[in-house]
Amino acid sequence: MSVVKNKLVEKAEQFHRYHVKGNPLILVNVWDAGSAQTIQSAGAAAIATGSWSVAVAHGEQDGEALPFPLVLANLARITRSVDLPVTADIEGGYGRSVSEVKQNVMLVVEHGAVGINIEDQLPAGEGMYSIEEQVLRLGAAREAAEQTGIPLFINARTDLFLQHAAEQHNDTLIHKALTRCKAYAEAGASGLFVPGLQDQRLIQELCEHSPLPVNVMVTAQEPSPGQLAALGVARISYGPYPYLQVMEHLRVLGRSILTAL
Repeated sequence: MSVVKNKLVEKAEQFHRYHVKGNPLILVNVWDAGSAQTIQSAGAAAIATGSWSVAVAHGEQDGEALPFPLVLANLARITRSVDLPVTADIEGGYGRSVSEVKQNVMLVVEHGAVGINIEDQLPAGEGMYSIEEQVLRLGAAREAAEQTGIPLFINARTDLFLQHAAEQHNDTLIHKALTRCKAYAEAGASGLFVPGLQDQRLIQELCEHSPLPVNVMVTAQEPSPGQLAALGVARISYGPYPYLQVMEHLRVLGRSILTAL
């Protein structure tokens, strides 16, 4: 095994170990090499891209509108610029078929990622894959990882909570999420990502019954990271929030400079 591959395997194994229920991995999502280096210098344990931020930073919209070759080129620059494990948000895998997903995941690993996010929402949010179809797609991702020899962390994102308004989040929806979670785990997923879920009681219920470590995305002041840790969350991510904050600061700075005379 080559030195490069050895290092990638070590990073992948390390990334898996960071997912601890009650002691969550904190991921400040980045969008390019510069932001990745900044977050590394801030003391991060790992680097995670966010598809929305990457797309918008390239002048595109989320929903697989950014051409996949650009996603890969951007990923390569990030993985070359930092020493930390890198996980890439590849939305729905940039392909519906099993063969497309498998090929694309292999390319992502070849470009230095040791983890991926892959969602069960159809591109542009137009409905969701059935459990049966998503299981096949996740299985293809795991098969791709095994062929590369890298123990890829597959963060299986379910969009159930984004497809329903917050007031519709209830025990029935948690049951549906757990049904998907168990099927995804059997297909080879490493974690469950539930963007949109903010209700603390429901998060705790999910964490108590999920066979996979749970990833929650922070979208408001509460639940706080400390509260999420107490609920049993194993991974906390920030999605588009860092990009939006940086761009707002840039806008304010730009205005102050341009109106200084």
